[in-house]
Amino acid sequence: MNNLLTLHEAIAVILLSREDRTASIQEISKEIAERKLYFQKNGEIAPPEQIRLRTHPNTESGKQYAHLFEYIEPDKVRLR
Repeated sequence: MNNLLTLHEAIAVILLSREDRTASIQEISKEIAERKLYFQKNGEIAPPEQIRLRTHPNTESGKQYAHLFEYIEPDKVRLR
């Protein structure tokens, strides 16, 4: 399955649709799946843990996107 968006783009789309541009990693994962915005290479949905890894500034991947996302412990993400 080919994705039109990367995972960080899909996360941003979800957060842009929120009035406060904030959502939990569970909400983001669920909405990405419902809207079919992104799937892993194996065809599975992006689980909440993958959202956390992509947005948390203490992870290798999250450091790359720290300019886009603010991670609010324990499980919220805000679009900057």
